[in-house]
Amino acid sequence: MVVLFWKQIWPFALTKKERKGKTGAAAFIKTDIIILWLKILVSCVPAAIIGILFDDVLEEQFYRYEVIAMALIIFGIAFILIENWNKGKNPKITALSQLSYQAAIWIGVFQVIAAVFPGTSRSGATIVGALLIGISRTVAAEYTFFLAIPVMFGASLLKLIKFGFHFTSLELILLLTGTLVAFVISLFILRFLIGYLKKHDFKIFGWYRIILGIVVLIYFGLIV
Repeated sequence: MVVLFWKQIWPFALTKKERKGKTGAAAFIKTDIIILWLKILVSCVPAAIIGILFDDVLEEQFYRYEVIAMALIIFGIAFILIENWNKGKNPKITALSQLSYQAAIWIGVFQVIAAVFPGTSRSGATIVGALLIGISRTVAAEYTFFLAIPVMFGASLLKLIKFGFHFTSLELILLLTGTLVAFVISLFILRFLIGYLKKHDFKIFGWYRIILGIVVLIYFGLIV
């Protein structure tokens, strides 16, 4: 995400073209991107509080196949219903610059749902929340991608602190290999998703989640 959206998230102007003829210290700062990052941080606050205070409790209570499957199905249905409800309506917010701090807080509240219920999908929860408050599909997806940067970094750091930084050579190699593979694959997937969402709605993801949730219920129901 950082690689794909570098120009949209890097808040400092380093070239003459980026500074657009401005002079002084202000010429080196992209104010609109700074404001965007402030909104992203605002969206992170609710989930960060829940994650830090209740991570172990939530993991113990909700990390079960039944909860994961039902979260997949429920949010799959939500995608379809919201897309039907929004059909023919013009979104109130069609650009990232129009996103208010109030909207950022609401998106953060929806992100808490993903922090509590595994299988909900962080991106799914935030996109559903964004669509409900009148944000366009494209802006909802872009903001969710940007929001993933601090969220994933913070979640990974929390896990590392919890389990410690002690790795064997083999574990470190496996970790780095997995990270590299995930990075390469995510570049292709995100490029595809960005192009897809500009022309299509989220219904296909809703049906995918419903089918996957049913498969999870059947599979684990048979072997447990």
